[in-house]
Amino acid sequence: MADQFDVIEAGERGRRRWIGLVVVLALLLIPVVGLLASRDPEPEPEAAPASRTPGPIRSLTTLDNAPNILNVPARKKGDDEVIQVVFPHGARAEVRYPGELGLAAMGSRPFRAGWIDGTFRQFVAPYGGEVEITRGGRPLRNYASNVTLWPRQAGSGQYGQVLLFAFGPWRLAMYDRGQGLTFEQRMTVAESLKGRVTKDGYLVLTARGGVRLAEPGEHVQGEPVGPQLWFGGGAGQMVALVPTPDCEQQVRTPGAIERPGRRAEMVCRGDVLVAATGPAPFRTKAISGIRVTMK
Repeated sequence: MADQFDVIEAGERGRRRWIGLVVVLALLLIPVVGLLASRDPEPEPEAAPASRTPGPIRSLTTLDNAPNILNVPARKKGDDEVIQVVFPHGARAEVRYPGELGLAAMGSRPFRAGWIDGTFRQFVAPYGGEVEITRGGRPLRNYASNVTLWPRQAGSGQYGQVLLFAFGPWRLAMYDRGQGLTFEQRMTVAESLKGRVTKDGYLVLTARGGVRLAEPGEHVQGEPVGPQLWFGGGAGQMVALVPTPDCEQQVRTPGAIERPGRRAEMVCRGDVLVAATGPAPFRTKAISGIRVTMK
């Protein structure tokens, strides 16, 4: 015998059961409908006063993008300015320069490079901030709470996907290249690269495990890859300060300064390489006037 709660039935017997069910449901719904109809209608909300200024269109609203440079106050000393800096390996220095150069106003950002399980990569603070990498989109993957993976950027040539690190207000990009790092190597660098922000706002980087950061004086294919501070950037004028022991014996312009179509000059000031690009008057004043005293 079929169970009395079977839903699927066939033939006339099934139709009679469905008709009975519809009648019962109709009887139950009548008082409910009456109750709802007897209730007072909800008062309509008052219309907001008309505004002469239309709200922003979400798709056209400018993306928030915090600056990825540090501007520190400069102290006047005659016609010069003096600033205190911290290189990304933690060394402190005093930088004195002709006031008209305006290094403090240009702002600085850190650069470091290193090896991930023996594979060389660079860690750069994008001049345009994180939107230079994200373009307002969404990451492909999260490798840590502060590390995300982003697609290869159009027109980036030999570079591939980008790992974006967040250390306090700072954003660092590691542009992959060639065949790219493996998933395990990306996990290694995400877990091993650490950053701390000093009281005065500079970023200091350290690493452990399978990551070794380049130290002052190290080179890759003749190019200095030790810790550096970059002032300015983009398509404009720029200065790089590169701690370099025995600078006079192994001097070469950093890659960030030596670009096709851009004139660059450099000089050693003790154990610090000073390199500059931009208009000729700017380069001349930077090379002749910047002094760095390591502490």
